[in-house]
Amino acid sequence: MGIVSANHHVVSGLMYHLKLKASSGGQINLYEAKVWVKPWLNFKSLEEFKRVENSFTSADLGAHIGKEYSIE
Repeated sequence: MGIVSANHHVVSGLMYHLKLKASSGGQINLYEAKVWVKPWLNFKSLEEFKRVENSFTSADLGAHIGKEYSIE
């Protein structure tokens, strides 16, 4: 599994919007997650996690296969 894209915006803390890829049995699926973080309270909450309907095979990914991204 890997992070395809990530961004965040300020709420009462930070809300991270993540797109993730995961493979199973040769099928690669995309997922979207929202994570709410309040560092001063040591609080982390997974607010939403869903599969993106337009999943695809590894042939559809082209050069993106194996590329890793990090969030700082």
